[in-house]
Amino acid sequence: MHLRYDPTALQRVSEARDFGRVAVLLGGESSEREISLLSGNAVLAALLRRGVDAHAFDPREHRLAHLIEEGFERVWIALHGPGGEDGTLQGALEFLGVPYTGSGVMGSAIGMDKLVTKRLALAIGVATADFLVLRGPADFDAAVEQLGLPLIVKPASQGSSVGMTKVTRAAELASAYEAAALLDEAVFAEPWITGAEYTVAILQEQALPSIRIETPRTFYDYQAKYFRDDTRYHCPAGLSVMAEEHLANLALAAVGASGWGRADFMMDETGRPLLLEVNTIPGMTGHSLVPMAARARGIDFEELVWQVLETSFARVRS
Repeated sequence: MHLRYDPTALQRVSEARDFGRVAVLLGGESSEREISLLSGNAVLAALLRRGVDAHAFDPREHRLAHLIEEGFERVWIALHGPGGEDGTLQGALEFLGVPYTGSGVMGSAIGMDKLVTKRLALAIGVATADFLVLRGPADFDAAVEQLGLPLIVKPASQGSSVGMTKVTRAAELASAYEAAALLDEAVFAEPWITGAEYTVAILQEQALPSIRIETPRTFYDYQAKYFRDDTRYHCPAGLSVMAEEHLANLALAAVGASGWGRADFMMDETGRPLLLEVNTIPGMTGHSLVPMAARARGIDFEELVWQVLETSFARVRS
């Protein structure tokens, strides 16, 4: 038995029993385990309140084969970071024949790799910030010359802004590179963009209202995203109707992603949106952006979680 992707098979579900026995995958082994546990437990509680036969399943504690042995019929993936949203888990579930929420193998792998996302986005006409791949100290002078200062150094495959460092002086490049290289062998630099930051959530192939983000921290980092109470969110974001529609179209063009997710943008000095990254399994915590955007559309957290679970019907056993 294997799965095939059939978007026409997506269906609205009215009865909780139609989902069958559901595993909420949470925790895992990545650097984002803490956030995954928060997201997964929030999702689990919401599904249980709606009467779904849902159960927590931590891959760090159980082999994936137990999904079959324990009779799970579908999976709500709440695993963040490598091993959860990079296509490896999706591939294993394809092999096991267990339908799952969100993007497939390719879309997940692309979304997890910021460099691949940028290259593919540019190929289809979606603008991103300039960048330079850093392979070691020999590239540092070129980064400063081509991108200027300040700049930001990022690992290619981490989520939640893990491993990112703002560099204001050339002497700081070495430590910034080392911090990123500890997490991923692929490291790159971008110029520091001072414009407004926006995010657009996608739910069942429809864009939700954009959110403008303001943080007093250096940038919208791990602490600002999940724990600080001084991050400000504006939804609606205050864009014109035309600008809002343009941003939604850019988010919907995200390469390979499906079901649900989020695309993040920065505005350059001319007001042009630059794609930062695509997140195929966004956070679902009390500080998270997708639930915020859904509320602006009149969708409460329980209904959001329900609709994400409906995306698993697009993974059809055959």
